[in-house]
Amino acid sequence: MAEFERLGLIAGGGDLPVYVAEAAQGGDRLACVIALKGFADPTRYESPIIRGIAQLGQVVKDLRLADCDAVCFAGIVTRPDFSALKPDLKGMTFLPQALAAATRGDDALLRAIVGFFEKEGFTVIGANDIADELLVEPGLIGAVEPSPGVRADAAKALHIAGVTGAEDIGQGAVVCDGLVLAVEAQEGTDQMLARVAGLPPELRGSAMTRKGVLAKRPKPDQERRIDLPVIGVSTVEGAARAGLAGIVIPAGGAMVLGREAVARAADAAGLAVWAVTLDELPGVADDRNSDRKH
Repeated sequence: MAEFERLGLIAGGGDLPVYVAEAAQGGDRLACVIALKGFADPTRYESPIIRGIAQLGQVVKDLRLADCDAVCFAGIVTRPDFSALKPDLKGMTFLPQALAAATRGDDALLRAIVGFFEKEGFTVIGANDIADELLVEPGLIGAVEPSPGVRADAAKALHIAGVTGAEDIGQGAVVCDGLVLAVEAQEGTDQMLARVAGLPPELRGSAMTRKGVLAKRPKPDQERRIDLPVIGVSTVEGAARAGLAGIVIPAGGAMVLGREAVARAADAAGLAVWAVTLDELPGVADDRNSDRKH
């Protein structure tokens, strides 16, 4: 991780930016929180600054006034309707670059955003570097052990997520009995799991007979400082409603929000949740090197 002294947190929705804020405060390095209007809940932070996502000039000014030398992006921000944005002057200058990058996919857009802040003189720090306890080692998260069939579905789901991720589509996939039930796209993981829950019962598992696996992993070669995969209790609950038997993530390649709570929820539902080293999985070895970059 790059060295820095004062961090500005640009917060979107969800719990991840709250974890990052608490971790940075613990190290006495959090200088300011910029809560993105329409995404972040400002009541979850102490004295946040509220800005629109296109107010780049104001955001840069806020960071400089707080003497920040680094910035961290964390939380859910959905792709905006660019025609409805109300940018300030600096945002308007950046907008053509953002539009061009967006046509190439989400990762290209995120790289453009990272590049913008680096050109403004800020070091961009990953959420996982601030709250490194959210990364997990290989092994179970909870007490439920995946069966050989569940492990086979996990290997295929990780491979499919890698293939679709290479096309900058999404970071997740669901496989049941070797059949691909869903891949994540713009809707996100929760909505993907809701789609699986709506499939005919004969295609998926149930609360009585769980089967199938959700895999989440980084896109090969993605910009990891701004969009590392995350799972939490809501992920477990969505997988349980979909009748799945497990959730698998790559060790060191995804963050777990509230590990103990995730373990309790998984055990209560009878789901296996575990982290793997991609090298160990047949069918996933071809793209393992991409996930080691950065």
